[in-house]
This record gives sequence, C-alpha cells and structure tokens, in this order.
Amino acid sequence: MVRGALLGVAAAALLLACAADRSRTLPADRSAPVVYVALGDSTVEGIGASGPESNYVSRIHARLRRLYPRASVVNLGDSGATSAQVVSRQLERAVLLRPDLVTLSVGPNDITGRISVDTFEKNLDTIFGRLVAETRAVVVANLLPDLAVTPRFRRGSVRELVGQQTVTFNEAVGRAARRHGVEVVDLYKPSRAEVPGRPDMIALDGYHPSDVGYARWAELVWAGVERRIVAR
Repeated sequence: MVRGALLGVAAAALLLACAADRSRTLPADRSAPVVYVALGDSTVEGIGASGPESNYVSRIHARLRRLYPRASVVNLGDSGATSAQVVSRQLERAVLLRPDLVTLSVGPNDITGRISVDTFEKNLDTIFGRLVAETRAVVVANLLPDLAVTPRFRRGSVRELVGQQTVTFNEAVGRAARRHGVEVVDLYKPSRAEVPGRPDMIALDGYHPSDVGYARWAELVWAGVERRIVAR
C-alpha cells in the first residue's frame, strides 16, 4: 500500500515537471531590483542552521545576487507555522512587497497538528491563487521531505503514519501547484535516498536540517528557480 503511494508520488513529480506553467520568468534584465520573498515554517526561518546566513533562504538569495546584484530578500518564515498561518500572517505581507520570486515551504506542522489534507490543499489554493493573481512573482514550492526518515520519527510508533501523511500531503502540493502554474521542487525523493546515510544533514534536534542539510535544500530549490530564469 505504502509502496504504491510512493510510486504515485514519483509519477506525480514527473507530471509536475511537464505541467508547470513556465510563462512566468524572472527578469531578463540582470540589473533589475529583484525582490525575493520566502514564506513558510521553521525550515524557512532556518531553525537548525548555525546562523542566518546558512539557512536555505539566505543561500538562495546569495545565488540570486550573483545573477541579479540588486536582488533583495524578505524572509517571512515563522517557526511552527501551518498553511493556515501562512495565509493569515504572511500572505498579505508578501503580496504588498510586490515580489518577483516567492518560495514556499509548509506542511509538516499541518501533519503533526492533524490538519486535514483537504484543509491544507484549500490553504495552498489561497496562497498560490493570490500570489498568481496579485503579483508577477515566479512561485516555487517544494514537496515535503520524508519526515519518517528523520531521527525524531524513524524509530517511533508513528513512523508509518507520518510517512503515509507525507505522501498524501505531497500529492496535495502537486495538485494545487498544477492548478496555478507553480514550479515544484522535489525534496521527497532526495531526502529518502540521502538522509538515512548522511546523519550530518540533520541538526542536533533530530528533525530540522543542519547547515549541510540546508545547503542541499538550497541546491534543489535553486534548480527550480533556475528553470524560470531567461538565458541571455
């Protein structure tokens, strides 16, 4: 049952690569003052990193500035945030910033808070819908890493449930992203393949990424951003 669901996520990831609406791109003008806004939870805030410069948002911003020297970043990530709290506390601020690029990482707190997948998906529709309708931003969202491979969950009694919920919530991310033309980055498959053999990718709390983990996260997310940069 779980294996079939995992295969379904893999197939969905391939569909996402083909289905995303790539009509939105970052400015062709490299001198443009690109505004990058990051939305989401503790991974966006950077819990587990040794310092603000080591979280994935700062790493994305550093890469962005190599191409767009005037690029700025506003990190609205908040530890513990659910998808509903992104809607209520972060989304309006993001829209008012008139971003050119938005990244979103959210979902684990919905899972641990026992929020239904239907509610989660409706919140994603609200987030993606407003960003697409009210801004010119390229929107990049990531599939959740496999929570079940983290030390916090991999030996616990809830491992199987958390693993199944991660798959279910990732399917919701995929559906919402396709509806709104959002670029999706797959963190799920890399986490399953890499984290079990690389304990240094997880922080001492056994849950959040370490500096090494955030560097890999940034590498994967940047690949999604790059797909929306016009080549010169």
